[in-house]
This record gives sequence, structure tokens and C-alpha cells, in this order.
Amino acid sequence: RSIPGERSGMTAAGGAEKAVSAGWAANPARLALALYQPDIPQNTGTLLRLGACLGVPVHVIEPAGFVFSDRRLRRAGLDYLPRAARIHHDDWPAFRSWARREGRRIVLLTTRAETDHADLIYLKGDVLLLGRESAGVPEEVHRQADRRVRIPLLPGCRSLNQAVAGAMVLGEALRQLAGFPGSPDGERDDDGHRLGAG
Repeated sequence: RSIPGERSGMTAAGGAEKAVSAGWAANPARLALALYQPDIPQNTGTLLRLGACLGVPVHVIEPAGFVFSDRRLRRAGLDYLPRAARIHHDDWPAFRSWARREGRRIVLLTTRAETDHADLIYLKGDVLLLGRESAGVPEEVHRQADRRVRIPLLPGCRSLNQAVAGAMVLGEALRQLAGFPGSPDGERDDDGHRLGAG
């Protein structure tokens, strides 16, 4: 079903509309995850569970390499999947149009980035984009991302599991923006950072 006020290229799954609202109430940072054409259902299930627990919507940029009734996805997401806010976009142009229309900054996680993930100053409303496990993202997507970050690894190590990388970068963004559920409220600047925070 379509989200009210959105065009047909964007659809919500299950209780996503209600979950997005509830998640943002618990997460004033309004961060989101986005998965570019995911092809490993276990990773997607893990990230949906992460989003459900932290109040972070997960955007899926189609086409995915599996059906969302896959038992491997359900096994990884457990009983958290109905609570997850999952929004589907028909393709990359549809997702990018949504991000631009909503004023969202797209932060791509990529081993080709020059900026370490902990060195970026995250902003309220950032969308953290994860590439396809088997091939990353095309050059066009890499070029059109607003920011690109990498997780520093030891020499000889190529990359982390997609869900692990997503959790690490999301955790850093939530830490900076005091966006974890139950984080103490305090005076903040316009970007959502606590004033006086190190």
C-alpha cells in the first residue's frame, strides 16, 4: 500500500507507516537505513531487526535478490519484523527523488571512501546507504551520494559483513545525535547535536 502523500514509486510494507511514526517519536535524530538491491536475506533480516529495536526505518531499493517471505529473512528478523518500518522504492531514481524531496542527505558506506565513519559529522535526517553484498553500488550511485564513509580495517581485510557495517555506522550516528532510545534530552543545535557534547 502506498504511503499517503507519496507517489506510486514508494510503498510501505506491513505496519510501516505506524512504525515510522513510532520510531521517529523514539528517535528524534530521524535517521534511516537504505539497502541498495540487497541479495542476502539474512543480512536484511538482521538490519530490519536493528531498525525495529532502535526506531530506525529501513528503505529497500529494488530489485532485491530474494522475496521478503524468505524463511532465511524471517529467521534473522525473528518476531521483530512486524515492528520494522520497511519502505520499498522501485529503483535508485525513485529513492533519490524521495531523498531530495525530503531534504535528506545520503551517506554511502563504501570501502572506496576517504573519510572514516567516526570522522563524519552526522546530521539529523541522514540516510545511511548500504550497497549490495555481492557488488556494492554502481558508479552512478557512488557519485550521487552526498557523503561517503568507510570503516577503517587492518591491512589485508577487505570488508565487513553488511549488517555489521550498518550497525557500526548507525551506532556512531545515533551516538553523535543522542538518538538512541532513552537518550537524555538536552539543549541541541539545529542539526540535532547536543550543545557542549564532545
